[in-house]
Amino acid sequence: MLEAVEAAFDDVAAPVDSPVKAASSFAASCPPGELVFAAAGSTVIVGGRRTALLDQIAAEGFDTVAVDVTDQASVGRARETILHSHPNLDTIVTMAGIMIREDLRDPGRFSAAEQTIDVNLLGGTIRVIDAFTPHLIARGAGTIITVTSGIGFLPFPVMPTYAASKAAVHAYSEALCAQLDGTGVEVSELVPPAVATTPEQAQSNPNALGPADYATKVFGLLQAGPTPHEILVKAVHMHRWAERDGTYDKLVAQRSQALATLPGRQ
Repeated sequence: MLEAVEAAFDDVAAPVDSPVKAASSFAASCPPGELVFAAAGSTVIVGGRRTALLDQIAAEGFDTVAVDVTDQASVGRARETILHSHPNLDTIVTMAGIMIREDLRDPGRFSAAEQTIDVNLLGGTIRVIDAFTPHLIARGAGTIITVTSGIGFLPFPVMPTYAASKAAVHAYSEALCAQLDGTGVEVSELVPPAVATTPEQAQSNPNALGPADYATKVFGLLQAGPTPHEILVKAVHMHRWAERDGTYDKLVAQRSQALATLPGRQ
């Protein structure tokens, strides 16, 4: 049986599955990610800051661990806890993420940009990967799955720092893949489209995929063969390949219409 240890951080949902060949995995994600692991016959541990959500996940039969990716000591404690109970850990999934609307004409919004970079890039990606990379290298085999976003390839102007953070995670993933070449540790990038993780998000964006639907689509991609370098469901192709397809400028202009919804822009 595969044993996947998944730590879920904050608000972004995305799944990983058995083609990763995990003995045990630590991932940064929220439901339905742990459901995909479980469907693959995996043992799942979910970690995060939100106690109420962790309690809800625990009630569904999953193990949980408290962790704050913006706190080095907290990540270190989570690593020690997980490696103690799951010494065969071989997969890391970094999925922590926050999305904050920003008006770049407002100098007071800098704290939102700082928080976004701290969670999405420095903490949720780099800090978590750094915590577990020595273990994976020592094993001589493993997988790191980073999570970016279609917005990292096709910006949504009302969330400029979120887009920048995800573009940075993409670049970091490419560099990480190059640096870990020859160690036995693989790197794959999961690129979600819009995924509505709450009823409010589903109402505001009818085109967004539901979490279960997205998990099923990713599950299908991973079942089809070896874990791809980039995990792309069909709904994110328009974002990922906009520059190649010559639709980038038109799509950014369309998405820029949302700037009118910012406070003071009406």
